[in-house]
Amino acid sequence: MDIFDLLGSSPYFVKQALSTGASVSLIATALILSCAAVSSTYNVLAHPLRPKLFAASRIPYSLMVLSGQSHKRILALHLKYGRIVRIAPDELSFLDEAAWEDIMGHRKRGEGENGKDPEFFKTISHSVIASGREDHSRMRRILSHGFSTRSMLDQQPLITQYVDLLLLRLQQNCQDGTATVDMTAWYNWTTFDIIGDLAFGEPFGCLETTSYHPWVQLIFERIRGASRNVMMRKHRWLSPLLQRLFITAEAKERFMGHLKITKEKVAQRLEYKGQRHDFMESMIRKDGNSVLSMPEIVDNASILIIAGSETTATALSAATYFLGSSPDALHRITEEIRSSFSSEDEINLLSVQRLEFMQAVINETLRLYPPVPTSIPRIIQPGGDSICGRYVPEGTTVGIWQWALYHNPNTFTDPETFQPDRWLQDSSMPDEARKTFQPFHVGPRNCIGKNLAYAEMRLILARILWSFDLRLADDCVHWVDRSETYSLWKKPALPVHLTPRKMTSPSGRS
Repeated sequence: MDIFDLLGSSPYFVKQALSTGASVSLIATALILSCAAVSSTYNVLAHPLRPKLFAASRIPYSLMVLSGQSHKRILALHLKYGRIVRIAPDELSFLDEAAWEDIMGHRKRGEGENGKDPEFFKTISHSVIASGREDHSRMRRILSHGFSTRSMLDQQPLITQYVDLLLLRLQQNCQDGTATVDMTAWYNWTTFDIIGDLAFGEPFGCLETTSYHPWVQLIFERIRGASRNVMMRKHRWLSPLLQRLFITAEAKERFMGHLKITKEKVAQRLEYKGQRHDFMESMIRKDGNSVLSMPEIVDNASILIIAGSETTATALSAATYFLGSSPDALHRITEEIRSSFSSEDEINLLSVQRLEFMQAVINETLRLYPPVPTSIPRIIQPGGDSICGRYVPEGTTVGIWQWALYHNPNTFTDPETFQPDRWLQDSSMPDEARKTFQPFHVGPRNCIGKNLAYAEMRLILARILWSFDLRLADDCVHWVDRSETYSLWKKPALPVHLTPRKMTSPSGRS
């Protein structure tokens, strides 16, 4: 039901105002309030989906988002009301393995797709992640060159130099295990330096200075403010007032500062005339007659910085916490790494692929603490669509909240426990659970950087566990419970004791 449908149900005084020449502002106000009242009444009394409170208004959903604990609330709603839950008057959440393909899967030629929510991606509307179907195909074809296996191998020396620097800095700061190092910060510094060099031809200098570059701070603020800003835009007619009240001039200035620096970094990289095996090289190349415009280059560079750094660092932080909290798993993965290589030089992007238990640890980490715990919403296509066997009207926002999906006890046994064994080949985990696990999404818009992300996580974790014995500090307790979600995670510090490994033989085996 949209505003035009509601006009037919509006009270008599609104229709009279339209015919008697009342002021436009008065008519608009009366119409909006009338429509809101009728819509809320319909949603509460007649709509079949629950909970009714969330159906009546976006206010409960907004408060849930602002709490930082929306992921837990969404799971609780599903466990109470079922696999399809109405979380706002025009938004549905699905807790069903079939929803992946129904919402995001490949479509036959001539069939429409459920596009990305434009309000969610408003500030990066020219990026591959936010684009329409045709633009997405064109951009993805161009960007894919930078994420191919060949490109990843070409990028390996660049990635390795920052991992080397990470290990050096940890050696310098761990004080033989007597001091703690905040691995949340160290992983962020490493992944931001890597992606900065791959996207712009120069790092942020975080590992050199052992501190956050001012621009990285701006990026964090942008991530954390994104869910709040989207929430305000979703209130539509209230949006201008909410933004005027809650988005300060300082926040606007920081956003413009981020955009300004992004454009400057892109311009500097484009001035480079030599050949570099980085993402910008793929962005500026022609693919037949297809090229990226300057706004597309800027927005794609911006999204690559966030998607290629924060999410990887989050997974590494969580893996470190779960391993430190699980002595048996930590012992097994450490032994696997140290028995698989004769020297640290053998550990590279390709060789770490054969570490079976390592991959199981990463998968279990991505299940328990998915880097994108919330949903990346889609809008149902014109004419509506069938999702999980239910007709959903066009224009409805739909999404899959990964944290809730992976913590569903109806799909995963003991969903709150860290059990890497469930991902091993001889595991008894049912196929339904394996298909439910889609941390990089599905369909034509799945994550283009999936292989690079896995490779980086395996390489960094393997190098650290090769070189150090790891022990969580006492104040790491409940690290996961102290995390908050605002589109992505707001992670606490992760203090860890790293004791340099003592080598006992020339072969490097201990």
